[in-house]
Amino acid sequence: MKYDVIIVGAGPAGIFSAMELIEKAPEFKILIVEKGKDIDRRQCPMDVKGAPCLSCPECDLVSGWGGAGAFSDGKLNLSPEIGGFLSRHVDTATLQSLIDYVDGVYVKYGAPMELYGGDGKEVARIKELAAKNDLTFVPSKIRHIGTDRCRGVLKRMREFVNEKVSTLFETEVQRILIEKKRAIGIKLKDGQEICADYVILAPGRASAKWLETECRRIKLTLLKNPVDIGVRVEVPAPVLEPLTSATYEPKLIFYSKKFDDKVRTFCVNPYGEVVKEHLKGMWTVNGHSYAERRTNNTNFAILVSTFFTEPFDEPISYGTYIARLANFLGGGVIVQRLGDLMKGRRSTHERISKGIVEPTLKDATPGDLSFVLPYRYLSDIMEMLDALDRIAPGINSRHTLLYGVEVKFYSMQIKLTDSLETEIKNLFAIGDGAGVSRGLIQASASGVIAAREILKRPPLLLSPK
Repeated sequence: MKYDVIIVGAGPAGIFSAMELIEKAPEFKILIVEKGKDIDRRQCPMDVKGAPCLSCPECDLVSGWGGAGAFSDGKLNLSPEIGGFLSRHVDTATLQSLIDYVDGVYVKYGAPMELYGGDGKEVARIKELAAKNDLTFVPSKIRHIGTDRCRGVLKRMREFVNEKVSTLFETEVQRILIEKKRAIGIKLKDGQEICADYVILAPGRASAKWLETECRRIKLTLLKNPVDIGVRVEVPAPVLEPLTSATYEPKLIFYSKKFDDKVRTFCVNPYGEVVKEHLKGMWTVNGHSYAERRTNNTNFAILVSTFFTEPFDEPISYGTYIARLANFLGGGVIVQRLGDLMKGRRSTHERISKGIVEPTLKDATPGDLSFVLPYRYLSDIMEMLDALDRIAPGINSRHTLLYGVEVKFYSMQIKLTDSLETEIKNLFAIGDGAGVSRGLIQASASGVIAAREILKRPPLLLSPK
């Protein structure tokens, strides 16, 4: 069977492309191909009490309906300045309109009405305090869905899409089919070829490397992207309460004095927990917070962004190397007390048990992050912790826990038109895996942009079925 549109990937970008096409062109024949499982079948074996990581071929935490967002904290950052690079393709007013539209869809499918970051006086206070301490505060209104509610929102979206599109789960795409510089379909790993008039690539971070390999094969122009490497910080929740109560997720940027590197906070989880993510044979660290239950701690990432210069152009491989080094030394994720790091010694279970911060990631291995992270990264992180301590006293405490490593894999960006079409006609690339976005809102918005462009094309472009 031939389709009007094939969407590769069922994360937020792919889902929103499908929903937009269904709403505006219900007559379209649409196929979604997803290498992971359907939302009801996604379950990490570690959630079963006592079950170790089985190193599943496709990790249920990052692959399947909803992508990595299904198990994420579900924060919707409603500022054009946060969560991606769509501002390179659309003007600020258009991007804000897209963000508002996408946010409304999330609310329609069950996201809560409550917004954080709307108190102008508190936002101004935090912005002034940050500026006095070498930090830039990026204000944003935030809607927090919560890890426990994300699945419900995604299930309702799945129910809407289910009757109107065909979906192949646990199916991998091997190649994009091109004819005369025009996308004509896909080839699956089992050898089956499926034709379509349009192909939308929305593979997510988990398949960023596959997408990069395919783009090189079909000779698309690739642009350099940074690799973000750092640690996840865990502190007593009251330490960050003055910031999180007003903004939920304070976005703070710092430029290190020693190296002038950009360092930023990312994914703040008030009263949340630190979690592991398994991706292609390696462990990285992340964080969650829930709508219905709380821990005593707040966690967040400190990430250092690095742009590599020629001839090196393998940021994903570099990030993978750092993550695997941590796994090699710690058998998974390493945790270290800040006080131990400052004294040049590894942490032990005994030393961590004496601290005031009880780890929420119970199977992290006490160790020494200085054997994993290059000196430049550690120096940047230590400077950032010192700056943060001046606006939230207690962060730079000897009891603070650092988990490593946290790596954000963003593929090399693809040269795209303003409608997110590649140099191959009728081939679109959207979402985090394509280097377009870095979060739920802009990933979803990118899906809408691609779908709306397809909807603009004259019907005559669609081949007869």
